[in-house]
Amino acid sequence: MTQYDVYALGNALLDIEFELAPEVLQELGIDKGVMTLLDQDAQDKIVSNLAQYDQKRSCGGSAANTQIAVSQFGGKSFYSCKVADDEPGKFYTQDLIDCGVVTNLENQPAQSGVTGKCLVFVTPDADRTMNTFLGISGGFSHHELVPEAIKNAKYTYIEGYLVSGESSKQAAIKAREIAQAAGNKVAFTLADLNMVKFFKSGLLEIIGSGIDFLFANESEALLMAETEDFDVAVNHLKTLAQGFAITRGAAGSVIFDGSKLIHIDPFPVKAIDTVGAGDMYAGAFLYGITNGMSYAEAGRLASLASAKIVTTLGARMKTEEVQALLDQAKAA
Repeated sequence: MTQYDVYALGNALLDIEFELAPEVLQELGIDKGVMTLLDQDAQDKIVSNLAQYDQKRSCGGSAANTQIAVSQFGGKSFYSCKVADDEPGKFYTQDLIDCGVVTNLENQPAQSGVTGKCLVFVTPDADRTMNTFLGISGGFSHHELVPEAIKNAKYTYIEGYLVSGESSKQAAIKAREIAQAAGNKVAFTLADLNMVKFFKSGLLEIIGSGIDFLFANESEALLMAETEDFDVAVNHLKTLAQGFAITRGAAGSVIFDGSKLIHIDPFPVKAIDTVGAGDMYAGAFLYGITNGMSYAEAGRLASLASAKIVTTLGARMKTEEVQALLDQAKAA
């Protein structure tokens, strides 16, 4: 009997969210719509320039958001990450535990340093822009892995952002190897267009000879395959993973179950904030396939959940709202 549905590893980032007009981003010299890595001074300067705006804090990072979703649906999740022994790190750890996620942070003492932060800018067009300082999370390594938890998880889920650091990339590879040696499945998310653009060779190193499931949005899939033809991208992903999901925004998503393509219809909504949509999709899907759902059923739940999350501010919904989606997905 496995102890966890999903074990995940990723960058622990305290999300600090602002609602801003695109003109403000332009004035600050921030590239809209992508994730950009910054040093601490550059990030602190942006925060000081936004002192008059309201902000909202929560424990985040792509894989953390996914694991919180798994837990909220009723699954058992474990998250390995790294925070510092500072106020943001303590806030992050407690918030993660309060969300029902088991973590290495409970048993590994935090080191001195600065906890990573992600400034999330939401514009009226529902786009999300992220400026990230990794802080101590940039030193994520195999020391933060919990091999026994990996061996006792149905799936190990790896966040593509880990590719940007050598020690974190090597930790991702090691986690994949531990899971595969135990006969367990591995899922991976490409995470962000910039990760594919600047770190494609590293992403391929993490994927190795192949994984069980890959998550990507359409832009990431096309760039990964170096094509503008969606069908070519689909065939390319088949060489990297046994199965995959490609999200296509308002066009829904496409899932490959290892033998056939499954087209998942979108749930039309008025989006106000796309933060966490891909993370929620992955969390709902992973919960589904580790708790008796077919790929089509899990895809429908993932489509519904990612549609619901974009109608609210932030990367997280209330647990009762997430639970209600299970019945709604069955009825859809």
